[in-house]
Amino acid sequence: MADEFDLRDLSLDRRSFLRRGAAGGIGVALLGTGGMSAILAACGSSSKPAATGSSTTVAGAKDLGELTFQLSWIKNVEFAGEYIADTNGYYKDGGFSKVTLLSGGPTVQQDSVVQGGKALVCISAPDITSAAINQGANLVTIGAQYQKNPFAVMSLATKPILTPDDMKGKKIGVQATNEAVWNAFLKANGINPSSITKVPVQFDPSPLVAGTVDGWFSFVTNEPNLLKTQGVETKTFLLADYKYPLVSETYVVKKDSLTSKRDAIKAMLVADIKGWQQNLKDPTIGAKLAANVYGKDQKLTVAEQTLESTSENLLIATPDTKTNGLFTITDALIDENISTLALANITITKDKLFDMSVLQEVYSEHPELKTFTTA
Repeated sequence: MADEFDLRDLSLDRRSFLRRGAAGGIGVALLGTGGMSAILAACGSSSKPAATGSSTTVAGAKDLGELTFQLSWIKNVEFAGEYIADTNGYYKDGGFSKVTLLSGGPTVQQDSVVQGGKALVCISAPDITSAAINQGANLVTIGAQYQKNPFAVMSLATKPILTPDDMKGKKIGVQATNEAVWNAFLKANGINPSSITKVPVQFDPSPLVAGTVDGWFSFVTNEPNLLKTQGVETKTFLLADYKYPLVSETYVVKKDSLTSKRDAIKAMLVADIKGWQQNLKDPTIGAKLAANVYGKDQKLTVAEQTLESTSENLLIATPDTKTNGLFTITDALIDENISTLALANITITKDKLFDMSVLQEVYSEHPELKTFTTA
């Protein structure tokens, strides 16, 4: 098959519609056409201040050439670990001569960029990658930043919806392109769709604030924090806590790169582990880099990005990663992911979708990296 292929028809590409930290108040429409040019303008080489620490290659490190890293969305705090690794010279310490962090966005199919050889690695998600693999892509998932899926149901604190059963008899705002995830979630929990009034919505959560709907399908890292900055308190429950355990923010590479570029992949992972460890200790580090440097053209605020950074750290630092190291995925969680994908009518084996051998080598060679602290 050709290396280039079109992923635009993948029904579960939730990255094509989520706001993910774009600036604006409650009433700003999500990723409207007027804001598209600003988002796409973020694509390209990273712009950063002088590194805080050595940016030279560590003695004995291999010359790995340039690293091109395709992000899954615009440059917000979602990629805090990568910003810190870049700024502090961790990539260069590992042997990379240059680092380019490519912005994602509504028109960017990150898995296709890697498949086409334009980036070594991308950040993606199991539903996107498994669908691509089933279309013939030569890709594999080698780790996950988010151990818990960030999808959530959000409600006003004054009228909380705290469990899936609480949704029965309520009006829940669900975006059209989120329906595949929504339907799989209801199926996993044995909830009859007719017991809930699903209200078609866009991505601006104003209808929740206005009381038009009782609940809102969202990312726990995003919309709740955006509303909080507007003085609106909310409650959420994670789908991951109710039979929807898909990992997220996954590292995806070409399968043959596991052999031909294994050293580069390992060096990238080591740098990212170090970067995310710093953000776990102090979530303001990534927030400031997102708002003031990497995502400066997005008009992000440090306050809101800090809220998001703090929220995402809870999805990263789990009992499993505290035992096994960041980005690792246990065999049990992999099995749960395969079962959850089946609920969305995606059939794939774990050996086709996941390969944890590179991370296992990283932690075998650098056991000190297993340990991290949180704020």
